[in-house]
Amino acid sequence: MVVQAAAIITKNGRPLVSRQFVEMNRLTIEGLLNTFPKLIESGKQHTFVETESIRYVYQPLDDLYILLITDKRSNILEDLETLRLFGKLVPEYCGQVDELSVENNSFELIFVLDEIISLGHKESVTLLQVKQNCEMESHEERLHNLIIENKINETRDIMKKKAADIEKAKMEQKRLASSNTSSMLSGFGGGGSPMSSSNIPGLGSTFGAPAEIDVPARGGSGADVPNPTRPQSGARAPSKGMRLGGKPKGVVL
Repeated sequence: MVVQAAAIITKNGRPLVSRQFVEMNRLTIEGLLNTFPKLIESGKQHTFVETESIRYVYQPLDDLYILLITDKRSNILEDLETLRLFGKLVPEYCGQVDELSVENNSFELIFVLDEIISLGHKESVTLLQVKQNCEMESHEERLHNLIIENKINETRDIMKKKAADIEKAKMEQKRLASSNTSSMLSGFGGGGSPMSSSNIPGLGSTFGAPAEIDVPARGGSGADVPNPTRPQSGARAPSKGMRLGGKPKGVVL
């Protein structure tokens, strides 16, 4: 009174997904699945077909068949309920039900069958419970993920704050360096006026003109001392210069 196997096959009998719940080798299950299309009578609507030892409970699904293989003593009403639940879950995981989508989602369909049937007997589960169990959702997992997400957000905020502090420190260093450079330049350029000849005592405004030097009177008398740089009024300069090559008068050679 157990479900021996559950499968999804094509109308030609080629198995796409098969899950065995009793010990059965590959040749046996392939032979049973290949025999099924030959037992279906065309033009008649049935939900099961029997042989001497087993019963096929099936449901057409587009171009495919959803199939349960049970023994003849199994409760057919319970088997039909199991088949209907499996038929509702196949489109949930495959979307468009065709050969390619079933093959691509074969592992998910096997997990679904394991949730519906345990050791060949139907589990008392609903469609929503099967989906939740297959998605492996739990309150502890959601709480754990929430804690991790909060830690990640806190770390991100701390990183942003650290980056802002580093940027602020860099701007402060640049400002201090700029102010120090400005103060050094102002100390070199504005400390005093440049040296010039007019600022030095004893020199004229130009280097070419000699400066006048005052010589104090000797002996405390009021007599003026002639300035050697000025010619006296009584002295005259010679009218002629020395003639070269001529003989002076009164000189006998």
